[in-house]
Amino acid sequence: MSNRELAEAYGLNRHTVAKWRQREGTEDASHRPQRLQTTLSAAQEAVVALRETLLPPLDDLLAVTHEFIYPEVSRSGSDRCLRRHGVSNLKALLPQEEGAKTPVKSFKEYAPGFVHIDVKYLPQMPDQDQRNDLFAAIDRATRWVYVELLEDKSARSASGFLQRLIDKAPFIIAKVLTDNGKEFTDRFYATGQRQPTGTHAFDQVCADNYIEHRLIKPRTPQLTA
Repeated sequence: MSNRELAEAYGLNRHTVAKWRQREGTEDASHRPQRLQTTLSAAQEAVVALRETLLPPLDDLLAVTHEFIYPEVSRSGSDRCLRRHGVSNLKALLPQEEGAKTPVKSFKEYAPGFVHIDVKYLPQMPDQDQRNDLFAAIDRATRWVYVELLEDKSARSASGFLQRLIDKAPFIIAKVLTDNGKEFTDRFYATGQRQPTGTHAFDQVCADNYIEHRLIKPRTPQLTA
């Protein structure tokens, strides 16, 4: 029987009949779009790195995105982007101690001015001429956030970020906590480990502004010290 004849016999649209005749089974197919669209462009999906780095709730993440990355993004667009990249469940992203049933609390009670600084590599996107690195700082006490997208994660970029962070912060920064990357410290060298020399560009900015520079223990990527 033709598609038209089947459609008339069963009271269906002939396009529906044609669609079903091309299928091998009788189960209804998924109606989910093959490609989920978000308000964020590929280059602006640095919001995902922010989620993984700072672990903020959606509304806090949206505020940071509006201020530093893309002021026009909607809340639903941000949520779709997080879901598409598998980082929508904040509780699942929180660090956990081995054998622990509840997430480790990343922040203790501190006065404003103890700032965590981290950098996240971002791959080059199709609409970009080059890749970027996401520098992010968050104050332990107030959860105040400062973010920049920079062209690399060199010591020059890190020290420049720190100086601009100092200028923008609404409080006096007394301590900063970073990992042991070469952009932040010269603790590691070709044949081993040492105390930082104090001559690194990042440490010089700290010294000029009377800031204590703390480093996390090696091989402990979560900034929770």
